[in-house]
Amino acid sequence: MQSAELAKRMKSKQPPTVVDVRSGMEFRHGHISGALHAPTWKILFRMAQLPSARDAELVVTCEHGPRAQLAKAVLSMFGYTNVDLLDGHMSGWRQAGRSLEK
Repeated sequence: MQSAELAKRMKSKQPPTVVDVRSGMEFRHGHISGALHAPTWKILFRMAQLPSARDAELVVTCEHGPRAQLAKAVLSMFGYTNVDLLDGHMSGWRQAGRSLEK
């Protein structure tokens, strides 16, 4: 999902759940408002507080892509059917001048 589309969708009545899989330090330095912090390892070990509905719309992001791709694969293995990646990831979100929450 493009950052402009996500920014627009985050203001809607039914925004997707943004799953930020970066480290705690990275998350604290700035994340998308309303994002769920769920590091990839927590998803892998089923320790993350994820939506219970397996068809919930999820948009996964990390800093540059590899962790998000791994998390997307794990979420798919766990039965989540509506998982997308943020194009450009967090580095692209910042480069586009989009707001961050700290």
